[in-house]
Amino acid sequence: MMSQFAERMTTMEKSAAIIRKLFGAMNDPDLISFGGGAPAKEALPIDIVREITNEVMRIDKRGVEALQYGSVMGLQDLREVVVNELLSPKGVDAKVDNLLITSGGLEAMNLLCQLYIDPGDVILVESPTFVHCVEIFEMFQAKCISVDMDDNGMVTEDLEAKIIKYRPKIVYVIPTFQNPTGRTLSLDRRKKIAELGSQYDVIILEDDPYRDIRYSGRELQPIKAFDETGHTVLANSFSKIFSPGSRLGYVLASDEVTAKLFDAKTATNSHTSMLPQVICAEFFKRGYYPDHHKMICDLYRERRDTMIECIDRFFPEGTKRTFPDGGLFTWAQLPGGINTTELLVESTTNPDVKVAYVAGEGFFIEGGGMGNNCMRISFGGVSPEKIRIGAEKLGNLICSKLRLRQKAL
Repeated sequence: MMSQFAERMTTMEKSAAIIRKLFGAMNDPDLISFGGGAPAKEALPIDIVREITNEVMRIDKRGVEALQYGSVMGLQDLREVVVNELLSPKGVDAKVDNLLITSGGLEAMNLLCQLYIDPGDVILVESPTFVHCVEIFEMFQAKCISVDMDDNGMVTEDLEAKIIKYRPKIVYVIPTFQNPTGRTLSLDRRKKIAELGSQYDVIILEDDPYRDIRYSGRELQPIKAFDETGHTVLANSFSKIFSPGSRLGYVLASDEVTAKLFDAKTATNSHTSMLPQVICAEFFKRGYYPDHHKMICDLYRERRDTMIECIDRFFPEGTKRTFPDGGLFTWAQLPGGINTTELLVESTTNPDVKVAYVAGEGFFIEGGGMGNNCMRISFGGVSPEKIRIGAEKLGNLICSKLRLRQKAL
């Protein structure tokens, strides 16, 4: 007889099951996987990291600093890199003292929930939204309520109506190359969402991990750039531009929120791992980032173009898909009543197909079959050659299913 698990483990069961399946699909070597959101292996700066590590890991360099306890807020020079190289060029005027280095981008969500969420509190999220964050919100026993989206991101009229109706603690939004859809929130809506946070005294949690891998279209300022009252908290990650295995992210907040984040961070893990912080800081300070950034943007642009071309060519007529200006995902909506959850079983087990994606309905917190004809397709970690093979096999399977359905009618 085991002790009873906490109630939070029940409230997060559904979202946790989706995440388990997602990580499982990423690790099958026989699949062509459009499922995971991992960066391309070619985008990992392995040789540069080895060179930096060999040089700094000496007692007369940064070896002691890298292996010793560090600051709760994070490494000073890494925080300066974020402020000067990643935020200032995007129009965000930030102070180093307001920036906390986190253990991956997801820790910011966890810390914000520690600050604000009591059981039963409401968090407004996009429809569809990033299921991994829903898992975190549900672990804190928050009630997630969806806000409508269109091609320009979260619909601000519906957001305001739901702020008034539900009095949420947090509005969670992924404004740039959104996960799962690849959509980007328009400039006018960015300004409006910042205003709504101030007007209704609600935290806008801006999760922007894909922003820095834009390879077409016009650069847009973050929501945080329009925040005049400190209600917007900006979270980001080094996973897509440096290394997901380093587990580095950051969160930018007002003086008042930062002071509470400091306390929550000390209670969680004291500080983020020092070794990856030192290596990442040196990566930027030694000037490697601009060329690396250009390389990964060129890489993902080619893969996006290949994927879009193949969807248009091999998927059935009537398929709708997004055209992202950056990031790692496109979002496809299939015609003819195809259920992508059921289709996934066959696409991953049929030896003539063996292609994975993420079924759409798991991204809709509303349930009731929402998104069951949709799929998130990740092109970032797949070579153009495999994209062509996998998209053709998947498209042929979908077309064959449609023909069978039409015959049966």
